[in-house]
Amino acid sequence: MNKTTVPSPADEINVALLVLPNTSASVLFCLYDVLISVGTMWTKITQEETNVGQCNVKIVSPVTKGLMGYGNIPIHIDCGLNANAAPDLIIIPDIVLEPDFEPGVEWTRSIDWLQRMHEQGSVITTVCTGSVLLAASGLLDGRPCTSHWSVANMIRQNYPKVIVEENKIIQIGDQDHSLVTAGGSASWEELALYLVRRYFGYEEASRICKMFLLADRSDGQLPFIPLVPTVDHEDAVISECQLWIADHYAIDNPVSHMAARSKLNERTFKRRFKKATGYRPVEYVQTLRIEEAKQLLETTSDTVDEVALSVGYEDSAFFRRLFRRLAGISPSKYRQKFQTIRQLGT
Repeated sequence: MNKTTVPSPADEINVALLVLPNTSASVLFCLYDVLISVGTMWTKITQEETNVGQCNVKIVSPVTKGLMGYGNIPIHIDCGLNANAAPDLIIIPDIVLEPDFEPGVEWTRSIDWLQRMHEQGSVITTVCTGSVLLAASGLLDGRPCTSHWSVANMIRQNYPKVIVEENKIIQIGDQDHSLVTAGGSASWEELALYLVRRYFGYEEASRICKMFLLADRSDGQLPFIPLVPTVDHEDAVISECQLWIADHYAIDNPVSHMAARSKLNERTFKRRFKKATGYRPVEYVQTLRIEEAKQLLETTSDTVDEVALSVGYEDSAFFRRLFRRLAGISPSKYRQKFQTIRQLGT
């Protein structure tokens, strides 16, 4: 398989985080935490199986001992450059470039390695000033890139063949998407979501976004919280009702239907349901409906009214109020928040 080809969601990908002296430890370790969570963390949190692959992440460097990140933070290196076979993906986090910065032998060795790895099919991506190292490799000659705005002119002056577009958050450098740069240091979030979506699909990128509260957080945490009611209890009658309503949440009078299936009188059914799940039956159905609505808003172009009807609400005004109460924002804003992930890198 050509390594620039997007693998199927079941594949494991090998990721190398390239570290040099003065690399920002915060960006490095945030990327590391997010990438090792792919395909595993959502299941641990929600018990929902995702059936996607994982990232095998290594921290690599031309300096294998005693490497210090910015702020004298020690960084453990998994392996040197020569010991590492061509990975599927290389990420260069941001490097703090002091005013008197002069490239050392570690830059020369890193540039040589990047050139060899790209020739062998590795995808190379950068965050913030990591693009300076990529520009120095010559791989960006004649190609567009983005970076932190503070080094845009420096790249133009030192590497005039590179086309710098510092207004971009994510910039694809070539037709094969084998060179990808991200803007300022916080854009590691967009790069991480772009890469997870690219290699493992939108659904996993959406899950990663929700677990780590990536992207715009000005609306608080509610938009990121999955509405997954519990089924872990010992009341078999209520469990059967939960399994049934999971496929029939959009029907009229769902609570009456569940009570009838339980063969309990409605008052007893409601009491046992609340005891087993922590939800009143009507709250439980609302939760299922709004979670399904969230999925439809993320993945379809259906209007809000159509989504409301699909999940069981003919009164779209009521649906909008309920959605805002449970998800924290309007349906339209929720759609905008999560569908932007699909647009990263396009």
